[in-house]
Amino acid sequence: MGGYGSGRQGNSETTENSISIDIRNWQRNGFLQSGVSFKSKWTIHDRTIGKINFNTGRNKVSLNYATRIKKGDWVNQIYDISLQTTPCHYGGERYWFTCPASNCGRRVALLYLCEHHFACRKCYKLAYPSQRETEWDRTARQADKIREKLHWEPGILNGKGSKPKGMHWKTFERLQVEHDAYVNQSLGAINIYT
Repeated sequence: MGGYGSGRQGNSETTENSISIDIRNWQRNGFLQSGVSFKSKWTIHDRTIGKINFNTGRNKVSLNYATRIKKGDWVNQIYDISLQTTPCHYGGERYWFTCPASNCGRRVALLYLCEHHFACRKCYKLAYPSQRETEWDRTARQADKIREKLHWEPGILNGKGSKPKGMHWKTFERLQVEHDAYVNQSLGAINIYT
């Protein structure tokens, strides 16, 4: 009741609502060794909307995938994405994608799928969800973070709970003051805009 984002529709132009590939996960899972192949698929509500095969080389990854937008025909895509590396402070190296969009070439860890092709967030003008928040959404989200620390029910209109076991009273009182300030800011912002 009254929690962050309640009653609001999400904006489709955010990173949260876009299919992405993350090279950091690939590196953690050992997929970036030359000659490694792996597969993945994307689903929405248990319905497959895309399938992809990855083949990695030393300086590139080859993508072979099919996507379908809004029950349309499947569209097949095959192309390479160049990889870059940077040295890590304590040895080893970190991998990056080179954005395959024309006139970009930006070094990024995430690529997003829009219009059947992968490119970086800036090329597709995707915003982070927090960049689309109103003032009352932002303060309600901050209040809910504190409610989570205090093990209270989410939602700024829900009542307060008790002090969690093991938490110092000073910490509890400080968090309560911060929570109340965020709730007042959120409710005040709602009154200004309504």
